[in-house]
Formats: sequence, structure tokens, C-alpha cells
Amino acid sequence: MEKARINGVELHYDLRGEGNPLVMIHGAQGDQTMFNSFAPIFTQKYRVLTFDQRGSGLSEKPSGDYSIAQLADDTAALMTHVGFDRADIIGVSMGGMIALEFALRHPNRVRALVLGCTTPGGSKAIRIGGEAFTNAYSSKPISSEERGRALAKAAFTKGYIDRHPEIIPAMIEARRQRPLDPVALDGRLKAAMKHDVYDGLSQITCPTLVITGKEDAIISWENSQLLADKIPHTELVLLQPAGHCFWIEQPEESYSAITRFLSAH
Repeated sequence: MEKARINGVELHYDLRGEGNPLVMIHGAQGDQTMFNSFAPIFTQKYRVLTFDQRGSGLSEKPSGDYSIAQLADDTAALMTHVGFDRADIIGVSMGGMIALEFALRHPNRVRALVLGCTTPGGSKAIRIGGEAFTNAYSSKPISSEERGRALAKAAFTKGYIDRHPEIIPAMIEARRQRPLDPVALDGRLKAAMKHDVYDGLSQITCPTLVITGKEDAIISWENSQLLADKIPHTELVLLQPAGHCFWIEQPEESYSAITRFLSAH
């Protein structure tokens, strides 16, 4: 784990593997450890950058307002710090929102774009919400057990949890090891709820893969369809059965779809 001061905030990051630059951007209440089972596979062909965003993981958690644009600019500045002029970008959930904003704000730095289980935001999108989201993404102080259990139930299909009962204690332990800062989480969630790039989608000109689980209970798969319909040069992959954490439920299919897409472009 390395660290650097980026746009006034200390960010923790990992850089591993050899090959073309690849940046992986995590979700709202996650950190770079959410790619622990996925990123190592890509290091066989790519130079992979993962990091804890401001307000997440081991990175600093400043008070005040957060924005998706700010997080996209942090990503660009960190890329510059590690020597990435241009990279393939993978963003999932809120990380997909950041990746969308990145593609609009820094178009010359994106080689190809992968948008996982995310949304363009705005009035045309299906709003993030519902009981699963409310329970799992509460910014109120709750125990690691409550949060880990709620997130597991929201992020995975029931069938996957039934086949992998160890996922709930693993999520609980993850929250114990890296407890969330409720104030920072609240700021990040408010940023996500303000996210709206719908009107700019047609301006994204890089090759784009949109991929999601058909049973996603947090961000409806129909938002992925919306992205695929509005962004030029886009391929859509719907994985089934799979929930929000599609890359964990369907790892082989996810890796195959993403590497095939990146290799083609």
C-alpha cells in the first residue's frame, strides 16, 4: 500500500502488475478492497491501479461537501502521480458514476470505459433507493454486524448467499477491519444522489462496455440499458443470476466480458 497527497487529500493506493494501464474505481461505501478477488486477475495483462477515494478506506476523510466531479478529478490527479497518461477505466456502482464524470471531464485520458452496475442519474434514470439500499447505506452510526449483514443482503442474490453463507460474516469482518466514517459516507452519498450526466452521455466517444447483474437490488439493470442506449459505441452485458456485486457472483463471465472488450479496443 502506498500513499500520496492528491488535491490536498492523502489517498492510499496500490499499483501492481505489468502491461497497459488499468484503473479500477470502487463504490460508495466500499474501498479498494472490494476488488481483492478481481484486480489480481487483471494484473497478468495490465498495470492495475486501485485506490481508496477521499472519504473511504484508509484515505483521509475531510468534512464538507463531496462531489462526483471532485472524485473524478482526484482520479485524474492520482493517475498523473503514478505516471498514467491514459488508461482503461473500470468503475462500479458509485465508481461508475465517477468513471462517467471522468470520461466527460478528461476524455483524452480514457482509452476504453467499463461501467458496472451504475446509473447516469437525473430524472430519466430509475432512482437509487428501496428498502435494500436504505438498510445497507444508512449514514447513521450502526454496528459492523448490522451494516455488513445489510450490505450482503442488498448486494448479492439470495441464491448466492444460500450457496455461500460465508459471505455475510466476511462482509461483517470487512466493516470491522475498515469501519465507515458516517459523516464522510453521508457526504459521498449526497454526491451520488446529485449525480446527473444524462444530457452528456452522447458526448462520450470512447469505446464503452456497460455490464451489470440482472437482479441488482440497489441500482436497477434498466439504468445500464439507458446508458447503453445513449452512449455511442457501447456494448451491454447483462449477467444472470447476479446482483449488485456481479463480479463476485459471476467472476469468470465478468472477467471474460471485460477482457474481451478491452482487448478488442
